[in-house]
Amino acid sequence: MPQKKQRKYDIAYMRMAAEWGKLSHCKRKQVGAIIVKDKMIISDGYNGTPSGFENFCEDEAGYTKWYVLHAEANAILKVASSTQSCKGATLYITMSPCKECSKLIHQAGIVRVVYHFAYKDHSGLDFLEKAGVQLEYLPDLES
Repeated sequence: MPQKKQRKYDIAYMRMAAEWGKLSHCKRKQVGAIIVKDKMIISDGYNGTPSGFENFCEDEAGYTKWYVLHAEANAILKVASSTQSCKGATLYITMSPCKECSKLIHQAGIVRVVYHFAYKDHSGLDFLEKAGVQLEYLPDLES
């Protein structure tokens, strides 16, 4: 796909990921993710507690509960329970992945990660770069 056209798609998918993040009940950070393969959205996710748990992500002290699932983990897990595969897909995520999620991204076969904000710890990005995953920083959502 030509670069200019790809950027238009990247911006559109990132805007969708941002909208999806707004569904999160987390107060500290609302993160959204979209997985695209062959020009088709195959999954989506946002950060939150596992199914069947209360929706509150933070404890009384304001810290994120240890069992909160990150947006990209939720999106990858949705694909795992479907007939789809992440092999060769692109992940659009509003915040760059942490080191734990970066392992899931690589292992799922995702080949490209487009992110809007950089997470404070860059070890997830460093790992993905080492794994050969194409990284794209998209700070500007204007076309």
